[in-house]
Amino acid sequence: MIGAGIVGVTTAFELSRDGHEVTVFERHASVAAETSFANAGVLAPGYVTPWAAPGMPGKVLAGLLRRHSAVRFGAGTAAAAPWLWRFLRACRKPAYLANRTRMQRLAQFSREQMDALTAELQLQFEQSRGYTVLLRTPADLARAHGGIGLLRDLGVAFELIDAARCRVVEPGLSSDAQLHAAIHLAHDGVGNCRQFAHLMKAHAIALGAQFRFGHSMQRITPGTQPAVESLASNDTPKQPRSETFDAVVVCAGQASKPALAALGIKLPLLPVYGYSVTAPLRHVEALPDFGPKSGLMDERYKVAISRLGQRVRVAGSAEIGGRPGVMRPGAIGTLYKVLDDWFPGCADMRRAQVWQGARPMLPDGPPVIGPSGAAGVWLNLGHGSSGWTLACGSARVLADQLGGRAAAIDISGFGLERLR
Repeated sequence: MIGAGIVGVTTAFELSRDGHEVTVFERHASVAAETSFANAGVLAPGYVTPWAAPGMPGKVLAGLLRRHSAVRFGAGTAAAAPWLWRFLRACRKPAYLANRTRMQRLAQFSREQMDALTAELQLQFEQSRGYTVLLRTPADLARAHGGIGLLRDLGVAFELIDAARCRVVEPGLSSDAQLHAAIHLAHDGVGNCRQFAHLMKAHAIALGAQFRFGHSMQRITPGTQPAVESLASNDTPKQPRSETFDAVVVCAGQASKPALAALGIKLPLLPVYGYSVTAPLRHVEALPDFGPKSGLMDERYKVAISRLGQRVRVAGSAEIGGRPGVMRPGAIGTLYKVLDDWFPGCADMRRAQVWQGARPMLPDGPPVIGPSGAAGVWLNLGHGSSGWTLACGSARVLADQLGGRAAAIDISGFGLERLR
């Protein structure tokens, strides 16, 4: 297996539980070291949706004129032009509806899998139930009507609530903030993705899985016994090592792209950068409801606010053409603004941690799960901003496919053929 983010580590666990001998190659020193490290923590199967949606191109263009925008463009945007063209085509309503239905089907299954694992393994990690989508104005509510109708059509449990009811659900919301209505999904919530990944790694190891940290993949050679050529960071001299396996599962997100391209598998994966700010919650004796109770989404700015134990995390932005390590002050400023709008003063920002991560996104939304077309090589990647929500379900689907069993859900539309 290649990659030990949240998708990779859950896949390693499921394969180990099925009795496979699993070796995981990871270029970093631990699991969940990149996109899974400090993501929003949102576990919202009921609200998972493709970024490519009707009206999104107009919102993207309009956002270019605003100081606080959900979508931003960096210096490398020109190189993303082929991806953007495919994204625009996926925004057409028939494609969007098909892709959202696929993603929600997988998301609901994934939540069932996560709940079952949490109970069976008695997993203890920061989590809370409840997810509230905040709609600032009547215009925001009008724009959300299409998504609300789709929630009904898909049988997702939710409530459309007014501002007064919303402040009962989340009593810490600022009374000064403009709030018209909200979509409340009581069964969704938030959880600490990185903590969960470390717990799953421990259980995978207990089942016999081996994790080789500090090993970067150099090459995959397909065949009846495919080979992985890896390079260990602590080896001197630097000499790649090749090992053969019965199958290779690639879960390394954006880092998978060069090795797959060498096999003729040209996935339209794009790193879309997001940001988060995490800070300890202030303790105010007279205000027991200071700060968020669970998870919220500011629909206008596409920014999530999550309660993770005694910390608050605010996360968002979608930067196309960005670069790793190059922080956009405007994007981070939007996160601070949204948190201050809804929960002013709730966190100790002197101790805030700012993070940037690249989401490996396909232009139409759903991930690719299943055989790659190259002998012995399997794929479980391209989850974009929904990797945490989709991880447990994706892992089980991949394990069933590799084991020659029928998946528990309809997996049409998740194969590589969708992108051809």
